Parts: sequence; C-alpha cells; structure tokens
Amino acid sequence: MKSAVARYHDLLTPEAAADSHDWFVRELGAKGLEFGGRPLCSVLRPRFLTVEQYRLIADRSALVLSALETARVAAMSDKVLRAQFRLHDWEESLLHEDPGFRDASPTSRLDAFFDEGADASGLKFTEYNAETPAGAGYGDELTTLFMSLPVMSKFRREYHCWPLPATPGVAHALLAAHREWSGTREAPRIAIVDWSDVPTQSEFVIFRDFFQGNGLECVIADPREMEYRNGKLFASDVHVTLIYKRVLIDELVKECGLEHDVIRAVREGAVCMVNPFRCKLLHKKASLAVIGDERNARLFSEAERRAVALHVPWTRVVEERSTEVDGKRIDLLPWMAENRERLVLKPNDDYGGRGIVLGWAVSGDKWQNAIRTAVDEPYIVQQRVTIPEEPFPSWVNGALDIHDRSLDTAPYVSHGRFVEGCLTRISTDELLNVTAGGGSNVPTVLLEKR
Repeated sequence: MKSAVARYHDLLTPEAAADSHDWFVRELGAKGLEFGGRPLCSVLRPRFLTVEQYRLIADRSALVLSALETARVAAMSDKVLRAQFRLHDWEESLLHEDPGFRDASPTSRLDAFFDEGADASGLKFTEYNAETPAGAGYGDELTTLFMSLPVMSKFRREYHCWPLPATPGVAHALLAAHREWSGTREAPRIAIVDWSDVPTQSEFVIFRDFFQGNGLECVIADPREMEYRNGKLFASDVHVTLIYKRVLIDELVKECGLEHDVIRAVREGAVCMVNPFRCKLLHKKASLAVIGDERNARLFSEAERRAVALHVPWTRVVEERSTEVDGKRIDLLPWMAENRERLVLKPNDDYGGRGIVLGWAVSGDKWQNAIRTAVDEPYIVQQRVTIPEEPFPSWVNGALDIHDRSLDTAPYVSHGRFVEGCLTRISTDELLNVTAGGGSNVPTVLLEKR
C-alpha cells in the first residue's frame, strides 16, 4: 500500500496537481459537494484499500453486527438488559412499535479505525450509527470525480482500481423494507425527510436524483411541512408511502412532539419509515458497552465474543459500579480518574463530535469535571485506540503539499449485516468529524497491482 501511495504521489507533479485542483474545486462547486460552505474534500488522492483489507473489514463487521443484533433481540424482551442502553422514557414508548419489516436498521454504518500496519486486531469499531448514516451519496459523487482525474488515468495503467458504490446499497435496503411493509412490489413514493436548513441538503439532492433516475417518485421534505390527513401522509401534494428518514428521531420529537403528523402516520402504519423507531436501541453508544460487558457474555456465541474482544475497544456506561478491565476487577469511577490518558468520554446519543472529551487532551481538573457530568447524564467511557495516519496531497498557496493526516474507516451496512461501501474521513485533528468542522471526506477505492 505504501508503494502504491508513493507511486500516485510521484505521478502527481506540481503541474498536474495545479490543474487537478482547479478542475476539482470547480466540479465540487458545480455539484454542490460542500458542507457548511466549504468544499467536502480538500485533497487530491482517494483512500486506497486492497481487496484483502476490504474483505477483512466486511467479515469482521459481520461478526460485530451479529453480536449487536443478538443484544438487541435479547433487550427487546428483557427490561433489565434494556436499561443498560439508557433509553429515555419517550424512546421506550416508541421502541416496540412494529415498523412492518424485520430489520431494525436497514441502512447503517460502523465507525472504526484501521491500523493497517498491525494484524487484524488493528481494526477497532468505536461507534455504530444505526439511525441516520450520512455520506454514501457524497462518497459516490466524489469517487466519480477522482476517477476522472488525469493522474488516475496514469495510475490505473499500473494498478487496477475499483470504486465502492454505497448509494445502491442504501436504495436496495429502503426498497426491500418497503416491499416487506406493503406486501406488494408496488413502487413507493419516497420523501427524503429532514430540516430544510441542514448542511447535508446537497446529499439529499444526490439521492433524489438517483431515485428519480431509476423511475421512482421522490421529493425532499421538511417534516414541519408534511401533513397526515385521511389516513395518508403528504409532502405538498405527494402522497408519501416511504420515508427515507434523515432527521434524527430525538430532534423530531423535541421539535414537533410525539403527536406530530409524521410520527402519527408511522405509528398508525400509513407510511413506511427507514430507519424505524426501534433503531434507537443500537444507535445508543452504550450498545458497544452492552456487547462487551462481562455481565452479558452469556448472550453471545464464542465467535461473537472473540470478535468483540478483538475489534471493539473496552467500553462501559459511566456509573458507580465495579467491572473488569484487562481481566482485573476495578471500581469504575476511581479507575477512570486515574487513567485519563487512555480514555475518551462520549455522550450516549449525540453526533458531530459534540460532548466528546479526549482524556489525554485535557487537564486533570477538566477530566474530573467531565466524569461528574458523565455520571449525571448518559455517557460512555471508551479505551483510546490508535489513530492511523497516511500522507495526502493537496494544493495549498500555489504549491503541492503532501503531509500526514489522520483517517478513519467507516463501512456502510445494508440490512444490518452486509458491508456495501466505505466512508473515509481525514483530518489534521484527532476528532475526525466533518460535521464538527474537523476534517473532510475522501472516497475509498480498492486497488491491486497489475
């Protein structure tokens, strides 16, 4: 992989980089590939994976996802186990609503870090976005742009390069859920639902165009402008039968209330919504604590336990209790206070990097304050993982600049089991999150030497 990256950079001469940058920026703007007013991608190389690496990611993802589903199924009928996820009362009231199809999260995404220099244990899953995973449309559009760069034409004479499309996997999951919900093969009328002022509106356009290009009726709708009347849900004058839900459930409830027309239509079976309310259980960051907690080991198969031990960093809900770490019994809160440098605190249900506290990046006093906050509110504590780095080229102040950036590995998942595509985010900051302003997206491309 290092030699492939080096070869790409050799081919990217300053003249080629200048021309590529100018063309790339124009295309990003023309296609609306921006986030918060800035280009979605700031570098001139895609992220490369070998076929073997991608297969490893897919295979190990399947095992961890199997453990998560085992925990979800058990928790649905066990109130004590379910309490470990730290649901709010209103979430509990929605959790048992039958969505009309099997999968709790037809479309989802695992967030991980992949230290390619290590063995398989270098793959660590740190979060599971089981509710509204973003970026699949952006990634596919960026892939098309990168594959069109002149430097890629030269590079592909020496390396086979295969895109990893993610949009079709999302679409297939949505349509399969609708077929199961409706019991027919009738084409759905789709609404992509989120607030009208979110910065991801340009990705909604990508998905709308994809659906319309495949002969499906699709609109983009703000839930505040949708109406439920005479047993049907409408976005303007379109009778919607399938919601591609991009709005977060907790934001919808807090903004509009449990009696909102969209929520009522879903609960009364008038519309199919993906992902459904029950996705909230595994979307809680506590889900990784549940599958790794020694109290719950009996729930899982030997293969699931091995996968969790190898690929999920030690994670616990923050509370006063004793537990195990590295085979030793500890009192959790005092141990956390003494091991700040190896720990991170995360709110149980938030996004965009909000509320995350990196123990090694704050003072002891700030860490103690963060622990107190974490006890009062649902938080998890998680063991620090190795954040890999790779060199990426960019055009800065009229010159080619190649320097190391941190990167993550976030495979998209269909039907809660199958990896279809992979998001990569890069950053010069330890918090790799585009929403938080800490990085940018790059497409993931498979390669093999010719």
